[in-house]
Amino acid sequence: MKLGSGGGGSAAPSALPSGASAESIVSGVTSVPATTLDTVAAGAKPSLPTALTGQPALTDGGKPLILYVGAEYCPFCAAQRWPVVIALSRFGTFSGLTLTTSAADDSYPNTPTLSFHGSTYQSQYLSFQGVETTTNTRKNGQYGQLDTLTAAQQQVVAKYNAAPFVPADSAGAIPFIDFANKALQAGASYSPQLLADHTHQQVLDAIKNPDSQVGRAIDGSANAMTALLCKITGNQPGDVCSSAAVKAFQGEFANVGQ
Repeated sequence: MKLGSGGGGSAAPSALPSGASAESIVSGVTSVPATTLDTVAAGAKPSLPTALTGQPALTDGGKPLILYVGAEYCPFCAAQRWPVVIALSRFGTFSGLTLTTSAADDSYPNTPTLSFHGSTYQSQYLSFQGVETTTNTRKNGQYGQLDTLTAAQQQVVAKYNAAPFVPADSAGAIPFIDFANKALQAGASYSPQLLADHTHQQVLDAIKNPDSQVGRAIDGSANAMTALLCKITGNQPGDVCSSAAVKAFQGEFANVGQ
């Protein structure tokens, strides 16, 4: 999905969880048990980030920077945020995550998800910047503006979300994730169609169930990102980076950092 695009089917959105229900869902997705992730291992074999070589380090505050660029209307972003949050929560702590859905008038309407808009992330190992450029509702035909890319973020996107770093037909796609200039992902690692007709709670329940199709897709994707992040952090923290979840992707990111 290209940044700023949209259009397609529509469906009536369900009410978002609020209050204690919303807090419980956010708490659940940021604390998926390690035993569940280890059981899933490679899961449904998600599409993997592509390793970069020979690029200058992308850092923030002296730590490797993970830059996510998406938009709230985007169903592929909606799908991808679940594993991104699960993976990064193994290295640090989010504050201010909220629940939302993709647009009601786009493909895969009302895909349940979280939003990075207004959130922060603290970690001794990594820095994270989550940019949500627009809302999931239109005003005068356009999705409303949310976050604005900084000049530094714009430079990263202009260079790396384009050929030859991503395939020409994927250039400009969202979600776009730059993993400290060590690897890139443009697009989702699994189809948002898997989340069709799911509520936020049902997605969380599936994430906690290593036998579910949705859980194997999301947790498998989170495990792949965790393995990549372990390469970036020098295999820290040790308990995470020595886990069965990470070992399931051993060798997949052998070129990272070279």
